[in-house]
Amino acid sequence: MILYIDPGSGSMLFSIAIGLVSVIWFAVRKLYVSLKYRTAGKTDKNKKDIVIYGEDKRYWTAFKGILDELEKRKVNVTYLAGSDDDPLLKEKYEYVESEVIGLGNKAYAKLNFLNSRIVLATTPGLDVFQWKRSKDVDFYVHMTHAIDGGTAYQMFGTHFFDAVLMCSDIFVPINRELEEKRHSKPKELIAVGCTYMDYLLERKERLTASSDQEKTDKISVLVAPTWGSSSILVKYGSDFIRHLISTGFDITIRPHPQSFISDTEIINSLMTEFPESDMLHWNRDADNFSVMKSSDVLISDFSGSIFDYSFVFERPILYTELTMDMSEKDEAWLDEPFYGHVLIPKLGKELKNESFGDLKALILDLVNDSEYHDSIISARDEYWQNRGNASKTVADYLLDKLSELKKT
Repeated sequence: MILYIDPGSGSMLFSIAIGLVSVIWFAVRKLYVSLKYRTAGKTDKNKKDIVIYGEDKRYWTAFKGILDELEKRKVNVTYLAGSDDDPLLKEKYEYVESEVIGLGNKAYAKLNFLNSRIVLATTPGLDVFQWKRSKDVDFYVHMTHAIDGGTAYQMFGTHFFDAVLMCSDIFVPINRELEEKRHSKPKELIAVGCTYMDYLLERKERLTASSDQEKTDKISVLVAPTWGSSSILVKYGSDFIRHLISTGFDITIRPHPQSFISDTEIINSLMTEFPESDMLHWNRDADNFSVMKSSDVLISDFSGSIFDYSFVFERPILYTELTMDMSEKDEAWLDEPFYGHVLIPKLGKELKNESFGDLKALILDLVNDSEYHDSIISARDEYWQNRGNASKTVADYLLDKLSELKKT
């Protein structure tokens, strides 16, 4: 009797077999990598004092001031870069040892078996997915790199760190609330300021009048949204851009870098429908400083650029409806509304879909009304503390913690 297996069952059995083979292969590979790095660690008698992990070159401005400060104090530190084009690798440091560890599994193979007293990173998700705590690391520190308390990360983003360095004391209570609701061990929560924002502020202040870009009388509008379903370009697309062009202002649209990966079809369609002209510019520069500096108003949504723009350049924003799915984020645990819903309205005016026809009047109102400037300054004082001193404060914290760990 010939055994018959219908195509559906056969396909399922085949998938199961492939899955089992894959599980076994990855388990063997993980064991090999584990033995390899653990053996290497045992032969290395020198435990590193401080390791700083720069996952992506985009975050180099968050770490530069800290590395400069530690270099000035002649403190040995190891900087782990995700890619070989990280600008910090070009710095002529004497006490900073740099190493490129790559991305993804290649990076985790190194990170998961580090031997260090302290590890500092802006990357969340420790011990949640692939990035695991190393048994040879004494203390993990997360540092937020924007106006953020860490609760907008994917769930448990900072949960397994030993300390979180944030930009303001205002974010401490919500983190304590998370700990209480999860019955987790309290972390050290320290308001140090924001190293990345300090870098932007210093850059702005050191520009002399002679090197400033000459400003015209024509109003310049910067559109810098986030990516995905919350993006202005995804939600409103052609209708929004068409009304924007009708204002007669100088328009620069700077899509989020991730948009060219996740929203490729929509972005390409919009760039084709609205090509470059004397009135409209599409910006893909790696550095957004110049376009922020030369614009009068920013139109955005939940993009972190709104805080860079308002707090560093002291200019107002137009923001779209504040809708963001928080169901998979730490914010979902909290009773209070998302801090962005409280902060963003202080920085400008809401742009509703039915108001597109009034865009010109809305923009002129923002540019000419000093009330928004006063509100921005007040919000900045509340949410961005220790301005200009964050790198020094972080360095002080790391060295104090290092001394404490060595004693114990």
